[in-house]
Amino acid sequence: MKFHYTSRTKTGELQAGFVEGINREAAANVLNSHGLYVLSVEPIRSSFGEFFTGFFRRVKKSDVMIFTRQLSTMLEAGIALGDSLKSLYNQTRNPILREIVLEISLDIDSGLSLSQSMERQSAVFNDFYISLIRTAEVTGSIDEAMAFLADHLEKEITLVSQVKNALIYPGLVFGLFLVVVFILLTVVFPQIQPIFEDANVELPFVTKALLGTGVFLAKWWIVVLVLGAVIIAIIVDYLRSREGRAVLDQLVLRLPVFGKVFHKLYVVRFSSAMSILIKGGIPISQAIEITSHNIQSAVYEEALLYIAEGVKRGELLSSTLLNYPDYFPSLVVQMTSVGESTGRLADMLDRVSTFYTREVDALIGELVELIQPAIMIVIGVLVGLLFASVLLPIFNLAQQGF
Repeated sequence: MKFHYTSRTKTGELQAGFVEGINREAAANVLNSHGLYVLSVEPIRSSFGEFFTGFFRRVKKSDVMIFTRQLSTMLEAGIALGDSLKSLYNQTRNPILREIVLEISLDIDSGLSLSQSMERQSAVFNDFYISLIRTAEVTGSIDEAMAFLADHLEKEITLVSQVKNALIYPGLVFGLFLVVVFILLTVVFPQIQPIFEDANVELPFVTKALLGTGVFLAKWWIVVLVLGAVIIAIIVDYLRSREGRAVLDQLVLRLPVFGKVFHKLYVVRFSSAMSILIKGGIPISQAIEITSHNIQSAVYEEALLYIAEGVKRGELLSSTLLNYPDYFPSLVVQMTSVGESTGRLADMLDRVSTFYTREVDALIGELVELIQPAIMIVIGVLVGLLFASVLLPIFNLAQQGF
C-alpha cells in the first residue's frame, strides 16, 4: 500500500514523498529506519492503471517461499548472511525479486539488520514475516526462523492452490457456456426471427425475451462491451477498498458450500501463524495483531483486532474467542484453553492447524467430486431451456404447416 508522508531530517529539513508499507505503522517504521522524524503518514489509493501494472510486476508467494527455503538451507550450512544473499541474487529468476535480493544485500553490507532491510521491502515481505525475523535476530536463530517461514508459506500455497483448483473447472465451463449463449443470441437467433414473424406464430415469453436480447446485442454489442468493462473496473476499484473487501469477504463466508471451506481456511491461517509467532517469542497480543494483518480476510481481521484489545486488557485468548463463535469453532476455543492452562499454547494451536488443514483437504476433495455433476446438471437445464425456446415455436410452425 502506498502512503504520502511528511517528515523532517536530523538537521530539521522538511521532506515529503511516498513510501510503501503494509499499513501506516509499517510505513512509519521504514521512514524511521532512514533517520527521519515522521510528521504525517496518509494512505493513497492507487489508480486502476497502477494496480494493473503492479499485477504483472508482483512477486508470487511461491517465489518468496523458494527464496526463504534456499536462504534457510544456506544459513544452516554455515554460510554467512551476506554471502548467501549474493549467491541467491545469481540464482533468482524472477527479475523483481532478484532486484529486491540485491537491495537487501546492499542494505546488509551498509550495516542494516535483515529485518530492517526486509521492512523496506514490505510489499513482498509482510508484517508476519518481518516480525519473526526480527525476533530470531535477538535469539540468534535466523536459520530456524527461515525454515519455519518456508514451511508456513508452503502450507499456505498448497491450501490456496487446492481451493483455486476446485474453482477453475466450474468457472471454465460456465465461461464457455456464456460464450455459446452470446453467439446464439447475436448470430443464430436474429436469423431465425424473420421466419417466425412471417409465419405469424405465437411465441412464448422466453423466446420473445431471447430474440429481443439477441437483436439488441447484435446492434449494440460494442456499447455493452464498453459498459461492461467500465462496470467491472468500478467493481474492482470498490473491492480494493476496505469497505469493498469487507463486503466481499462477508459474501464469500456466507456461500452455501464454499463459505465453510473459507471459514476453515482462515482458522488454519490463524492457528498456524499464531503458533509460529508464539514459538518465536512474540507476545500474544502482538502476535494476534500481526496475524490479523496477514489472514487475508477483512472480516477476520476486524475480529482479531478486537480480540487483541481484549488480551491487552488481561483477558485470556480463549475467553475472547468465545465472543466470535461464528468465526472460531468450539474446538479452537477448547484447545486454546487447554494450551493456556498447561503453558503449551503454541503446541495446541499447531494441533488445531493440523486438524483443520485435514478438514480443508477433505472438504475440497468432496467439492471436486460433487462439483462436476452439479455444474453439468445446471448447464444442462440452462441449455435445455435455451433450445426449447427455439424448438417449441418451430414445432408449432410445423403443426400449422400440416
